[in-house]
Amino acid sequence: MPTIATLKQGEKGIIKEFDIDIIPLKLIEMGCLPGNHVEMVQFAPFNDPLYININDSYVAIRKETAEQISIKIIE
Repeated sequence: MPTIATLKQGEKGIIKEFDIDIIPLKLIEMGCLPGNHVEMVQFAPFNDPLYININDSYVAIRKETAEQISIKIIE
């Protein structure tokens, strides 16, 4: 199943599910919830962290966290 970490720059997806115990509370408060749209904005050097847009909130998250958030890629 694709995750946020598998998105390429400019690709978009819809958050499907994640383990609430793994995802930081601050990320959830910023809109990282099932059903919300996510877009890969850019990668930092060495691909960590990832810079994403979740419902018009720009967030940098660690790659290991992004690998825990399942998405559905949209065209």
